[in-house]
Amino acid sequence: MARTFVWHRTRGPKTTPKDEAPTGGMVEIKQVKSEIGHPAIMRRTLASIGLHHHQDVVVKRDSASLRGQIKHVRHLVKVTPVKE
Repeated sequence: MARTFVWHRTRGPKTTPKDEAPTGGMVEIKQVKSEIGHPAIMRRTLASIGLHHHQDVVVKRDSASLRGQIKHVRHLVKVTPVKE
């Protein structure tokens, strides 16, 4: 018999950090978790950002569309602002 997923209120973080609004500056995006075992749409999103393997780093201009892509794979990447 297959196990069913049960969500527990006490599991997981109490709060999550708020996403910053796009500033128009540059952001550094680092892939911190492998794409293996994740859906194809997430793998394609990582590729469209420019991340092709684990520990890959790219620097891109911050925009609303980039923030949407990052939000989709936020558990696989780490984003830090870059001083220009």
